Amino acid sequence: MSNRYGGSYRNGNGNGYGSGSTGRQDEEYDPFGDDYASDRYSTPPQQLNPRRPPALESARSAGYSSPASRVQRANETSAERQIAQVLELIKAEWPAMIQDDCIPVSLALQLLDNSSVGRAHEYRGFKKTHQYLQDSLKNIVHEHHQGFNSSIGTFHKIQGSIQASQKRVRALKDSLAASRTSLCATDPELKKLYKTSQMYDDVLQTLNELEDLRTVPDQLEARISEKRFLTAVEVLQNARRKLRKPELDDIGALSDLRSYLANQETALMDILVEELHEHLYLKSPYCQERWQNLAKHQGAYNENYSDSGVLTPFHLVLDTMDLDQPVTEDPAKNPEADTFYYITLVVESLNKLGRLERVVDTLKQRLPVELFSIVNETINEVDQRHPSSLRGGTGNAQGLNIYGSRETQMRADVIYDLLWTLYAKFEAIAEGHRVFHEAIKALVRREGAGSNSALLGSFKELWNLYQNEIRSLLHNYVTTDADVYQFNSSPRQGAMLNGNKDASREYLFKFSEADPKSVEMTTEYEALDSIIRAAVPGLTSTSRKPQASDKKSSAGRESRKSAYSGGFDNRNTPGSYKSLVEPSVFNMSLLLPPTLVFLQRLKAIVPPGSDLAASSLTSFLDNFLVNVFQPQLDETLSKLSDNVFGEVDSFQQDPGWGLVARRPVFKGTTAFFAVITAFCRMLGTIPHDQALSSLIISQMARYYERCFAWFKSLVAKAHEASTAPQSLRYSAELAVGEGDIQDTIKKLWTSDNLDRELIEKEVGLLIMHANERSLEPSDIIQDRDVISSLCLLYTSMKWLSVRILGLRHITRFDTDSSQPTLPKTQKRRWTLLNDPNKTNGEQQGPVYLPMTQETVQSFDNIVSSFEEFAGTVLLTLHMEIRCRIVQSLSVALSPKTAPYVLGDQEIKEPDPQILSLNSELVAYDETIVRYLREREIAFVRTGLGLLVNTYLVSNALATQPMNMRGCERMQLNILVLQQNLKNIEEGVDLARSANYYSLFQGGPDQIVEKARRDKEREAEGSNPVPEAEKFTYDELKALVELCYSEQLADPERGVAAAAKRQMGEKVLALSEHMWQS
Repeated sequence: MSNRYGGSYRNGNGNGYGSGSTGRQDEEYDPFGDDYASDRYSTPPQQLNPRRPPALESARSAGYSSPASRVQRANETSAERQIAQVLELIKAEWPAMIQDDCIPVSLALQLLDNSSVGRAHEYRGFKKTHQYLQDSLKNIVHEHHQGFNSSIGTFHKIQGSIQASQKRVRALKDSLAASRTSLCATDPELKKLYKTSQMYDDVLQTLNELEDLRTVPDQLEARISEKRFLTAVEVLQNARRKLRKPELDDIGALSDLRSYLANQETALMDILVEELHEHLYLKSPYCQERWQNLAKHQGAYNENYSDSGVLTPFHLVLDTMDLDQPVTEDPAKNPEADTFYYITLVVESLNKLGRLERVVDTLKQRLPVELFSIVNETINEVDQRHPSSLRGGTGNAQGLNIYGSRETQMRADVIYDLLWTLYAKFEAIAEGHRVFHEAIKALVRREGAGSNSALLGSFKELWNLYQNEIRSLLHNYVTTDADVYQFNSSPRQGAMLNGNKDASREYLFKFSEADPKSVEMTTEYEALDSIIRAAVPGLTSTSRKPQASDKKSSAGRESRKSAYSGGFDNRNTPGSYKSLVEPSVFNMSLLLPPTLVFLQRLKAIVPPGSDLAASSLTSFLDNFLVNVFQPQLDETLSKLSDNVFGEVDSFQQDPGWGLVARRPVFKGTTAFFAVITAFCRMLGTIPHDQALSSLIISQMARYYERCFAWFKSLVAKAHEASTAPQSLRYSAELAVGEGDIQDTIKKLWTSDNLDRELIEKEVGLLIMHANERSLEPSDIIQDRDVISSLCLLYTSMKWLSVRILGLRHITRFDTDSSQPTLPKTQKRRWTLLNDPNKTNGEQQGPVYLPMTQETVQSFDNIVSSFEEFAGTVLLTLHMEIRCRIVQSLSVALSPKTAPYVLGDQEIKEPDPQILSLNSELVAYDETIVRYLREREIAFVRTGLGLLVNTYLVSNALATQPMNMRGCERMQLNILVLQQNLKNIEEGVDLARSANYYSLFQGGPDQIVEKARRDKEREAEGSNPVPEAEKFTYDELKALVELCYSEQLADPERGVAAAAKRQMGEKVLALSEHMWQS
């Protein structure tokens, strides 16, 4: 057969390369060579180391150029390298041969084509490549002939195994066909046995289920007694599910079990509800530790409280609870030991029981009763811990007592113990409700129920009840006769117009002498409780539980039951609680700090996204302050002020003045300032409200008016006609009324040193006014007690103005609830009161009255009024002693009461009026020394001697007629006055008046001679006349007239005429010497 490739073994070589005759390499290609017809399968002669064509060498060198390819070539055999070279050569020179779509016929035709487009000239190269490929294949066969031989034997073995397997498969197929034929044949006996076996299996399964159902009651009670409620619910539901199977419907013995399980489902729900209430409302002993720790950390102390470890913050407790996963029970642990875990366990059990929504409604219904019971029980506990004798001020003073530090501390102990204990319980209850809320929320989220508002409930209802309870406590301990908080705030019939309920209509009757602990009462109560519980489950707060319940829980329920039943008996009025201390507005400073701390902590418990905004928790306090506390404060402040004003001894000296002042003050003044201080201290613990500060300022104005009215009553004249306007004593008239004297006295008081010129001006003005208006005894204050009262009034007003000025404090909070028309800029800053010192009852530090720039103007006006009033009283005291001197001297110089024409009898005693004046001056001085300071004493004393000197000289003519014996008595009066005044005013000397009247004894000639000598001495200027001997022309003229007064008063006309002529001559001579005509 010829080669289909055409010339594969040309030139008789058969190797395909045409290299047998080297001499024909350059000849023209001959497609029809001599060896064309040779056999293609003949064995070509072996060539050793055939020469590689240049193309192959170049291709090889190109393929082995890289180091990686050289390493690979070193690991190959020579045959492998040779076949690789051939393949590379084919890829390089004959790429069409390695393509998948190669057509050999097309290439063969091209090799036979001698045209310019044919490839006949490449035919020899093609043959060489073919020959080299054949040699490479031979070398591969020579190197791997052993492997080929072994593979042929293995192939035969595999072929034998396949044939054996085919034989076995054919035999198995025949066996299966025979079995199928056998199975298609029917057997009645076998069918009967199958049905019987199936019936026995059903009977055995039913018996096993009945056996399981028989143990259900014991298992259920055991799980309930172990508080493993999840397992108990599963046991109950599995048993009821089995009982619903159709095959058990015909078993009549299971009817009792069905009824039992139905009842147990209701009983289990009641038990779960009670367990939930036990832990939500702190009835369980396992809940005591947390609220006691909360109370202790806030400042409450009780020896019965447990002293456990550090209190874990509630937000950390919430973070550690994994509510996204279903709750699992741990039989090795007591589930009640962790209250929060136990609540989630009960919620999970109720959810599996399918009664969760009903239980949520039951909780809402019982919430008011439970909270009322909590409050009442706490009040009874605190009542037992604090004896009534140690509470301070347990009287019926209607909140009008201002307690000392010891009594305040005793009252604070009671109130703080009550509030910290109650608020700790409230906080623990709120934490339990938050866990309850979070557990239900996680359940709803896990079950994909969406936002179920009926299940999630609302914290708003709990907060509203908390708000009512807090408001009730504030009412009980702050208000005395305000509206009493009712337990049910909904309007009812019988409510009065003012909001108070008519007790006679609200409570038609009551058991006044019933004993709640008697056997008959207890039996009837239990019977009534069982009836109510059977009719309306969940209505009563102490439902019966199985006997397997914990003894501690039952004991806690009994104590709660007694507190609940006795709570209504301990109330003072319908709907309110028993007050442990006397109500008073001053309790507000004790009530607010714990309340604000509780509200602040409650904000962290309110769940986010609830319908209760945390910022609105203190809004009810604003309402209470404005509508309840402020009117009560106004009323209490008014009553306390009225008590101070109305006390009989309010304007008497305070026995304990040394503890508060340097000088004696009124008892009423110290009491009034104590009231002001107490109210200011209390205002420091509540939000600043200018309406409250204005109340205190208004009471200061009332006290000023009261004191000023009392001052007028002291200095008022006694008059007979009741219709005539009441006039004041002359000293008060000068001090109050405007005039030259008042201006002079004020300048004298305000000057650094007592100015001599001002004193002389004052004396001159006073004598001039007194001469124009004759002073009567009614113009002078005769009662020494009035002088003492005026001194006390001055010291009291001065002390009060200084003390009140110390209360001045300007604040930047301008809240004023008394002006509703003003825009509300900000809310009350309740958070400013969260000070640990205030929460612990420490009231140290300065006391201030917070005011704004507008309010402080009224305050400054009141302080100025007190200071001006004190100045008016001091001016009255200053003028009173001078008016008394002027009035007494006017009486002593008057011939009607003390004639100065005496007989020859020797003068041994002064005038009685002088002695009386001396005693009055001494008593007056003792009074002012006892009450006033040194500066005020000097202000009253200085100038008395000058006044006496000036008055005796300027009013000498008032004594006419006078003789020598009368002048001697005048000299004695002056001497006595001088000796007495030396004990009052320092440096007093009445030499001028004594020298004046000594000139009377020398006669008119000596008076004229003195005027001539004084004139000469003034002319010389070397020896001036002393002030005590220097007199004016009018004074000497009056003295001359006084010398002739006895003759002028003679009834004989001749004697009087001669005296008048002589007096004229002496006056003329006197005027010539003094240059006066």
